[in-house]
Amino acid sequence: MRRRFDVTVIGAGHAGCEAANATAKMGLATLLLTINFNNIAFMPCNPSVGGPGKSNLVREVDALGGLIGRNTDRAHIQIRALNTQKGPAVRALRAQTDKRLYQQFMQGFLEKQPLITIRQGEVVALDRYKDLWRLTLSTGITFEVPAVVIATGTFLRGRVHIGPLSFPSGPQGQHPANALAEHLEAQGLIFKRFKTGTPARVRKRSVNFAAMVEQPGDYLDHGFSYWLPWRPHEPVSCWLTYTNEKTHAIIRNNLHLAPMYCGAIKGIGTRYCPAIENKVVNFPQRDRHQVFIEPEGLNTDEMYIAGLSSSLPEEIQDQFIRTVPGLEEVEIVRPGYAIEYDVIAPEQLQNSMQIRGWPGVFSAGQINGTSGYEEAAAQGIMAGINAGLYLKGEEPFVLGRNEAYIGVLIDDLVTKENNEPYRVMTSRAEFRLSLRQENADLRLTEYGYRFNLISPEEYDRFQKKRARIKEKIALLNETHLSPGTEEALRFQELTGVEVKQKSSLKQLLRMPQIRITDLWALIEPNQKQSLEDEVVENFIKYEGYLEREEKMAARLAKMEEKKIPPAFDYCAVPNLSAEAREKLEKFRPATLGQAGRISGVSPADLSTLLIWITRSSRQ
Repeated sequence: MRRRFDVTVIGAGHAGCEAANATAKMGLATLLLTINFNNIAFMPCNPSVGGPGKSNLVREVDALGGLIGRNTDRAHIQIRALNTQKGPAVRALRAQTDKRLYQQFMQGFLEKQPLITIRQGEVVALDRYKDLWRLTLSTGITFEVPAVVIATGTFLRGRVHIGPLSFPSGPQGQHPANALAEHLEAQGLIFKRFKTGTPARVRKRSVNFAAMVEQPGDYLDHGFSYWLPWRPHEPVSCWLTYTNEKTHAIIRNNLHLAPMYCGAIKGIGTRYCPAIENKVVNFPQRDRHQVFIEPEGLNTDEMYIAGLSSSLPEEIQDQFIRTVPGLEEVEIVRPGYAIEYDVIAPEQLQNSMQIRGWPGVFSAGQINGTSGYEEAAAQGIMAGINAGLYLKGEEPFVLGRNEAYIGVLIDDLVTKENNEPYRVMTSRAEFRLSLRQENADLRLTEYGYRFNLISPEEYDRFQKKRARIKEKIALLNETHLSPGTEEALRFQELTGVEVKQKSSLKQLLRMPQIRITDLWALIEPNQKQSLEDEVVENFIKYEGYLEREEKMAARLAKMEEKKIPPAFDYCAVPNLSAEAREKLEKFRPATLGQAGRISGVSPADLSTLLIWITRSSRQ
């Protein structure tokens, strides 16, 4: 039996799979350990991927050479374009996947990678062994590796709550990882308790869809991945219905049985995906809440009831679910539940995803206090890349807030006191117009190729695409229309806009009512709409705003260039406020820019810090 590898990844969820893929593509022998071989890339909650902010993450992971976008495109059973009538900064894709197909595709891909060894086993100890890390399984087997990625999801001391019933468990009845959590805590790692939850699953044939509003998918010419040929599947519909006052009355009358309200749950839950109990209590003025009925796959009778997450007793769940139109005769397949679990206190995490004071140990996913498959995948690929760079003796790879939503996510994790599960949203990104979902490859694929996550063939396709984008922008800039010409009259016929002075097509495209398809109809009638055109159109229409963001990013970069030594003594800096000194000591920011984003550090504190950092660098 092989006992030594370059990297071990603990956990084969969405973070662990991306981390293992990254390290293997970087040429490192990788051991991927999972507590259950049958649940690789398991989707314990809603089997959907994407949405505002989240689809940007999926595209970014894909642009770097990750797997979530490719896998979603292969396993999707419905895809929709969201916020199409809004600006490009908030447009998004959302796909419903077949959760079993998603698992099969991910496992099949990983098993074909020659440098990945997948093994079932529960890690119960992680100890320093000379200059290596020794992992001990519950069976007594040990492995020695120089680098580790911990991606344990919600398994660390997981505890499920269903009404008064409470028991140790991972998601959906899996075995929890209690021994590892206790061992890591004994080694000095500091944990917090978070909570998440999931709704009941119901039997499809017991649902009355005639009482609901159908939510069909879109017929799109693209999916998430830049690299796979798009093969759209015949979309499977989701369905919309609503709770009502009967629903709310049953919930209010049984709040004393809800673990969140009787004190059984101590962990903090997610703000943006609340349980129905929270919605009823926090929004008493609302007479109804949306409920989406979503398929879990093509070959299963299970339906997911989004919007009704609950940890009330199963019989109470059955009562209130049956008050919802279309669900009057519904049969529960599995009840909803809440799950508490351990997360790493954020001040221990560096922006490289390495745990401070644990050389060569990285963490990714829900263990870092995030929620969502997309956030987990983004952290996983970054932890994998940085584990590889650590072993090669190279500087860590850190994305800026102006480069990617991944950069926003990680920076927020290491600079902010996140007291609840963190979710990426477009409102968190200062440079969101630059971080649009359609241009992720232009921002990040160079990095993916540098780290060997993008193949030479894929990189060649990317270069050709980038060249075509430049050519199209140049063509629109160089092609002009003059008043009264045949082309100008044709343009007016197509768009209703009169050309009153000589103008380039680029200038005309800046007009709100003009679309790039209008221009191609004029000069390139055989041109097909593509993602490239979306990049070109958004670049031209928002060029002034993008230039403004570039200037903001340049100012930010100057702050990021000011490195703070890892062992910098903040107590030696006079005139720092007590709160700033406490927060800086706690979070140990890597740069002055990061220091400025920590709550409690004022501009005056930052100026004082800059003076002392400059002075210490000269000494």
